Amino acid sequence: MAQVTVNIDGKAYRMACEEGQQGHLTDLASRFDQYVSHLKSQFGEIGDLRLTVMAGIMVMDELSEVNRKLTSLQTEADTLRQSRDSSAADQQKNEEALVSVISDVTNQIQAIATKLGGKPAPTAN
Repeated sequence: MAQVTVNIDGKAYRMACEEGQQGHLTDLASRFDQYVSHLKSQFGEIGDLRLTVMAGIMVMDELSEVNRKLTSLQTEADTLRQSRDSSAADQQKNEEALVSVISDVTNQIQAIATKLGGKPAPTAN
């Protein structure tokens, strides 16, 4: 297990993480430190624990908003997939109907040609 030291509100914290995740953990800590610094600049010295809790709540609020947007986008993507699938099925039915009509018209033309004394046209398969 790897270890990394992160700084939050000017204090160093030694943390363990999976090998290769050191940079990611450092980045997360840096971003969290920005929340703490922002709150500290707004409210001053209100205590480490209170600042940490407030920053954590801000992060959770942003996460909640991202989850709402993700759910909305997933719903939209599902709707678009269903619409696409429905359109493809409709197109397939239309193509089948068109083939049937063309076949019927071809048969009628061949019947008319035969009645007029011509030879039946070869059928295309």
